[in-house]
Amino acid sequence: MLLPWELLILLSLTGCLAERNTRHGPVFTQEPSDSIFPLRSEDNKVFINCKAKGNPVPHYKWKVDGRYIDMDLNYNLVEGNLLINNPHATHHGGVYQCIATNVFGTIISREAKVQFAYLQNFSRKPRNTVSVREGQAVVLLCGPPPHNGEIKYSWVFNGRPSFLLQDTRRFVSQRTGNLYIAKVEASDVGNYTCVVRNMMTNATVYSSPTPVVLRRDGEHAPLLPLIEVQFSETLHVTKGSSVKLECFALGNPVPSITWRRTDGNPLPGKMKINHSNGVLEIPYFRPEDAGVYECVAENSRGKNVAKGQLIFQSMITHNTLKDAHMAIEANLQWECRASGKPKPVYRWLKNGEPLVLEDRILVEGGRLAVSRINLLDSGMYQCLAENEHGAIYASAELKVVASSPDFSNSPVKKSMLIQRGGEVIMECRPHASPRASISWRRGGEFLKDSTRWTIMEDGTLRISNISESDGGRYTCVARNPFGTSSSTGTLVVKEPTKITVPPLSVDATVGESIVLPCEVCGDSSLDPTFKWFFNGKLIDFNRQDHFEMIGVVCTSGDLMVRNIQLKHSGKYVCMVHTVVDSVSAAAHLIVRGPPGAPEGLIVGEITDSTAQLSWESGPDNHSPVTTYSIQARTPFSIGWQAVRTVPDSVPGQMFHATVIELNPWVDYEFRVVASNNVGVGEPSMQSKQIRTKAAVPDVAPGNVSGGGGRRGELVIQWEPIPEELQSGEEFGYVVAFRPLGTSTWKQTVLASPDASRYTFRNDSIPPLSQFEVKVGVYNNEGEGPSSHVVVVYSAEEEPSEPPSRVWTRTLSASEIEVYWEPITQTASSWKIIGYEVLCWEEGMQESDAEMVRVTDPAALLSGLKGSTVYLISVRAQNSAGAGPSSPAVNVTTKKPPPSQPPGNIEWNLTNSKIFLSWEHVKAMGNESEVTGYKVSVVSVIEESLKTSEQMLAYLNTCPHPPFGKSDHNSILLLPAYRQKLKQETPVLRSVQRWSDQSDCNASRLLRTRGLGYVLDSVGQ
Repeated sequence: MLLPWELLILLSLTGCLAERNTRHGPVFTQEPSDSIFPLRSEDNKVFINCKAKGNPVPHYKWKVDGRYIDMDLNYNLVEGNLLINNPHATHHGGVYQCIATNVFGTIISREAKVQFAYLQNFSRKPRNTVSVREGQAVVLLCGPPPHNGEIKYSWVFNGRPSFLLQDTRRFVSQRTGNLYIAKVEASDVGNYTCVVRNMMTNATVYSSPTPVVLRRDGEHAPLLPLIEVQFSETLHVTKGSSVKLECFALGNPVPSITWRRTDGNPLPGKMKINHSNGVLEIPYFRPEDAGVYECVAENSRGKNVAKGQLIFQSMITHNTLKDAHMAIEANLQWECRASGKPKPVYRWLKNGEPLVLEDRILVEGGRLAVSRINLLDSGMYQCLAENEHGAIYASAELKVVASSPDFSNSPVKKSMLIQRGGEVIMECRPHASPRASISWRRGGEFLKDSTRWTIMEDGTLRISNISESDGGRYTCVARNPFGTSSSTGTLVVKEPTKITVPPLSVDATVGESIVLPCEVCGDSSLDPTFKWFFNGKLIDFNRQDHFEMIGVVCTSGDLMVRNIQLKHSGKYVCMVHTVVDSVSAAAHLIVRGPPGAPEGLIVGEITDSTAQLSWESGPDNHSPVTTYSIQARTPFSIGWQAVRTVPDSVPGQMFHATVIELNPWVDYEFRVVASNNVGVGEPSMQSKQIRTKAAVPDVAPGNVSGGGGRRGELVIQWEPIPEELQSGEEFGYVVAFRPLGTSTWKQTVLASPDASRYTFRNDSIPPLSQFEVKVGVYNNEGEGPSSHVVVVYSAEEEPSEPPSRVWTRTLSASEIEVYWEPITQTASSWKIIGYEVLCWEEGMQESDAEMVRVTDPAALLSGLKGSTVYLISVRAQNSAGAGPSSPAVNVTTKKPPPSQPPGNIEWNLTNSKIFLSWEHVKAMGNESEVTGYKVSVVSVIEESLKTSEQMLAYLNTCPHPPFGKSDHNSILLLPAYRQKLKQETPVLRSVQRWSDQSDCNASRLLRTRGLGYVLDSVGQ
């Protein structure tokens, strides 16, 4: 399959090849245009472009000023383009036209005016002196030499390198080249040179100087403005061009120049006025720029006005003509429509020459009509529309075709299948010129129009109400003056297709599956195809999981709808197609499902515990709503919760209810859910958030208890009331208590809603005194209920004596064990809950001591420094606090173990025996003595070290010290260990020296190999 860009390229190539293979007359693709060429000696050649397409390829001729050009040394053809060698402005300037011809005819291009830009020199003859009085006006004539092309004028004063600057007093006209001085001053005396520059050739020439001198016979009197430079009274301007209006006045004082429109409209915003105000330029001329423009020159003596009208004109544009391939004796009509201002006139050309009119040929303006065309009328036609701004051509080719009828490209369809009772259209469209007359025959009998048989104007045969007897061969016969031809087709009549088991309308419930049948009878050779449509759209079984066509055979194509959803409700159409007919049958599926979401939920009257709700019913999805339930959500709830209503069960015909048992002063959102016999529907949109009114709180605190604290304190505790049950603002607690057996309550108010504890202090309260306690609630609406009365004990007394017989035992350089006699319980101290052991270094304060809390009369202190004196003290603790500390006892930790590991571990294997040796470790002065060594062995599996507690074995040479005597520095592995080594491929992991301070640094890991296993030995 082609990609889109590949298809685009293929179509382009096909179009190019088709155009290249189609024979047609010439068509210009490039035409000459008006041009001005500079005459340069270094490249003395000029090209005038012309190119046309055609098949056969056109050949070219050129005309200049209406005369055919003979190709010579000056003229050459280059693929249709005209090359002019060594052009001369006089001999080769003119109006050129290109002519393209092939066997189908001739066309001529538009006329192109060709000019050559040049600029000759000024005459060297000296110029006369100009004498003028001061204050008088003067005009210095430029008198440019012969030239062609755009010219720019300027003046040089006294031979200065820069040009004379123009201002309101001095003006250089670009139409005449003259220099105008409105009022002469003494500084104007000098020599003036006119400079002319050709803008195309860049050639510049200078005139002879014109001397200007002052006359001494008096000053010139003041003078009214005299407009010396002005524009034409009527000026035709073409669309899109740029127009410049010049206006300059002489006078004393120097006149000022202003511009305006006589119709009162503002000057165009795109207008440009030069700094001397003498030139008004309007670029990109448009119809709205047309009108009468005035130049006003004014001084103190008066004013003068020059005016001119700008008339909008446009070039010619017109429609194109279409080529015509027409049969002989047909009527041709072409219409050439052009627009322009002034209105264009039309001329018609045939093969480049004026069309010769005769009785059959009628020209009315741009319309050409030729009746009863013949072969001689073939050729290239051009419509020429022209006005004073130019001419434009439209070309078209007329091919007159004369041929006998031909069915090769459009024969009668060879075989047509049609169902009995139907209608058939048999087309007959031969290619013939002129158009052929058509007749039909069946077998050898020609057909005539009847109630069932009709031969239409275009030759098509229509047969209606087909019967079996209409089957057979039909022949179309075409005739014209150039011959006769025929084409035959066969009509085959088939029995019509009928749907015998159509789908039936059915009701279904969401989640069910149904089958819609569709069975047909008819001609089995027609191979019917089944299609199903749902709500007018074809079902794509590959993209829709719910639909499946089942039982697909030549006569059946049932539709199964699986797991039906509400969206499957609608019209289903079974359509059966054959090559001769199509039949269809429709059924409706109604899907019953849970109801849709209720709509328009509104919250009405609100109290402290109720809310009135109303709503509108949503879609019932073909099953009436039986009940409505209401759900609520608060900032304190987890999701939506069902709430109680009045009535308790809202029937499906009721659309309002009252929600009850709401908490006061709580923000609520509500939603309504409908149910029917199918199930529970989607909930409605939640209501806007509302807040119930405040009320006196009705929930008392729970789990009121207490006890503990310091001596003389009564501690009362309770569970705080959740925010959703506080019922209003300014919520707080009322705590009441009294000694057991008394009648007067003491109360205190706690304004914090989060309070959960209150402590009453009075040093006169005996330890463990009993109090009756209750806790109530209140808010800004009033005081709520109190809790049940409970009995709470006051704080007990701290222990009054320290533990006795405190003694210690040093375990190592970092650990000490402490023991003491426990304190005997007394009624006043109630219960000892633990002990605090204080430990601090000698020379430090007890306040800096580290403390360890324990419940038993013993403690292990670790993380201590070696060879250090510590002070130890113990005190008892109960719920009231800690008692006095015992007298401090001194204890000194042991020296730290040796810091150096065993070194130079060696091993030797002899007769399945492994002998290890290492250097003895000597303890330093502040370290404890070495008492033995520890050797650990681990197994290595697949030569990778694997360490675990289960694989660790300790070897020692004698029972005391634990692993080896301190004066031994070697070991022989015993047979039991050797057997273990053989089984587990052991590694001697480390050797550590042993002292009374336990393990310390181990030696480096040693890996050895012997008897097929690895042994690493490490000392301790």
